[in-house]
Amino acid sequence: MRRSVFTEEHEAFRQTIRDFLAKEVVPDFDEWLQDGIVPKELYRKLGDLGYFGIEVPEEYGGAGVTSYKYQAVVQEEVARAGVMLGSAGAHTALSLPYLLKFGSQEQKRRWMPGFVSGEIMTAIAMTEPGTGSDLAGIRTSAQLSDDGTHYLLNGAKTFITGGIQADLVLVVCRTSPAPEDNRRLGLSILCVDTTSEGYTVGRKLEKIGLRAQDTAELAFTDVKVPVENLLGEEGAAFAYLTHNLVQERLVAGVGGYATAKAAIRFATRYVKERTVFGKPVAAFQNTKFVLAECATEVEAVECMVDRALEAFDAGELTSADAAKLKLFSTEVAGRVIDKCLQLHGGYGYMLEYPIARLYTDTRVSRIYGGSSEIMKTIIAKDLGL
Repeated sequence: MRRSVFTEEHEAFRQTIRDFLAKEVVPDFDEWLQDGIVPKELYRKLGDLGYFGIEVPEEYGGAGVTSYKYQAVVQEEVARAGVMLGSAGAHTALSLPYLLKFGSQEQKRRWMPGFVSGEIMTAIAMTEPGTGSDLAGIRTSAQLSDDGTHYLLNGAKTFITGGIQADLVLVVCRTSPAPEDNRRLGLSILCVDTTSEGYTVGRKLEKIGLRAQDTAELAFTDVKVPVENLLGEEGAAFAYLTHNLVQERLVAGVGGYATAKAAIRFATRYVKERTVFGKPVAAFQNTKFVLAECATEVEAVECMVDRALEAFDAGELTSADAAKLKLFSTEVAGRVIDKCLQLHGGYGYMLEYPIARLYTDTRVSRIYGGSSEIMKTIIAKDLGL
């Protein structure tokens, strides 16, 4: 079916991104995979391209586009090329919404120009060694100094995307004890300069997938954070985090669709070229049926993604809607990519083939941003159950 969610401007942007990936990413991507990280120079190039400034208001050096569709185009093209852009996606999709909605004018003037240029890369630090989905259980703490000029931050975080290369980290911490009847109170977000004394980057975590996207442990020992770096109001972080979950799940939903569609592309190309028993793998009925099933499922996800993009831009995408999208899209991606890998035979298990990387990269999408089980809980609650 013809997609109507994108305009000519989006498609022109798509071609720009496709050309950029072919020139600046694809030739060196295998080396980045081996290194387990992309060069920081890539972020400067993405800044020059204007990618980081799409949604940033013009007064801070951005384009001021209030739509997620351009970011969706980037997700689709990155998956199509079988590559990654390190933590660039987390920089724009996870950190930026918090800075734009809850940052003060002074903070935006201070950080946005560097954010847009790629000179200041950001990360958000929520997860702790003993706290995953239960954000109310966060133990990292920050105590306000007696003179009220700064906080002293202590604690540890883990699974932090972009944690190795970040220049500014949005740290979710406890600034006051939680009352027994509401554990969600007392959490705040502090924007921490990674050059601060007492700030430590721990291990670069070795993952089974997303290997060109650095993920790290962080530790804070009496890190001095100026009160000017408090994002929004003290004690309001839980509400802030909840506010952005809809976008985070939209991102995961678009990503699931993009990777599943890319898997079909890789598998279709492979089965046409690979010969077994004297004829192309594509000639066998099983191959045709498997890819037909995959294409049908992915088109169903595409319709859901496009509706979600329209609803999100209109401010109408609900928490339950986002949960349905994330659940369906990521589960379909898991099934489709598994089937497409199977069509590659033994070669599908080799990392030199993009289908193998998609297989391991996609698995975490059913965990981060809220697991599939949590999505089902949200949907069931919306049904009144």
